[in-house]
Amino acid sequence: MNPFKTLLQPRGPDKPIGTWIMSASPIVAEAIGLSGFDWAVVDMEHSPLDLGDVVHLLQALAGTPMVPVLRVPWNDTVTIKRVLDAGATTLLVPFVQDADEARRAVAATRYPPQGIRGMAGMSRGSRFGTAPNYLTTANEGQCVIVQLETPQAVAQLEAIGAVEGVDAFFLGPADLSASMGHVGQLTHPAVMALMADAVQRCHALGKPVGIVGGTPEVVAQYRALGFDFLAIASDLGLLMRGAQAAAAALRAQGQGAPAATPGPASGY
Repeated sequence: MNPFKTLLQPRGPDKPIGTWIMSASPIVAEAIGLSGFDWAVVDMEHSPLDLGDVVHLLQALAGTPMVPVLRVPWNDTVTIKRVLDAGATTLLVPFVQDADEARRAVAATRYPPQGIRGMAGMSRGSRFGTAPNYLTTANEGQCVIVQLETPQAVAQLEAIGAVEGVDAFFLGPADLSASMGHVGQLTHPAVMALMADAVQRCHALGKPVGIVGGTPEVVAQYRALGFDFLAIASDLGLLMRGAQAAAAALRAQGQGAPAATPGPASGY
C-alpha cells in the first residue's frame, strides 16, 4: 500500500505531522527525515529543485522513516510523468480548480487504460526494472492530493472529490487568504470560517484534508478545525528561526540584557 495512505489511516487524535522541504539540500532533507516528522512535502513549486535534485532528495529520504510527498510545480502531465519515473509515489498537485483539472492530474499518474502516463520499464520508480509486475501494479501504489487555493476551488470541492483517484485534499492558506483579499492574514476570521466549512465537507465525502501552518500556535488552531494531517513551517523556516534566536541570544549576552525573542521569519 502507498505509505502516505497508510499514514492517513484512522489513528485517533494522533494526526500525522509533517513539514516542508524548501532548501533543495539532500543533507538537510535527510536530517529533517530523522527529526521525528511523519511526512514532508518536497516542494518543486516554490524552491529551486529540478528533476535531478528531486532524485537526490528522494534517495536521501529513503534512508529515513519520513514519508515524502512531492509537490509538482503545476498540474502538468509531462512533469508528473517524470517525477513518477524518478520514484515519487505521492503527489501534491497545486491550484486544482475543478473536477476536470483533478481528472487530468489523476490521469497523469496512471498507466493506460486508466490514464495517460507514458510507460518506461527502466526507471527509478520501477527499481530499475526489478519491481515485480510494476507496469501492471503501479497504478495501485499512487496517491494524489489536490490542493485547493481559491474560494472558487473550495466551491467545487464535492465535484473534485468525486473524481476517482483523488485521495485527499490540501488547503493552501496563504493563497486562499490572498485570493479572499486578506493577503498575509492566514488566520483571518473569514479565512478560518471558509476552511472550517471545507473540512466538514471533506469529511462528509470521506476524504482526508491537510494544511500547513507557520507556528505551533497556528497549527493548533488548524488542528481544532479538524484537519487530518498537519505540517509546520519548512526546513528553511525552522533553520531561520533557530539561527535568529541564537544570534539574538548572543547579542543580548554581549549587551548584558535578556535576549528578546525574535519574531518568526516571514513565510513558512
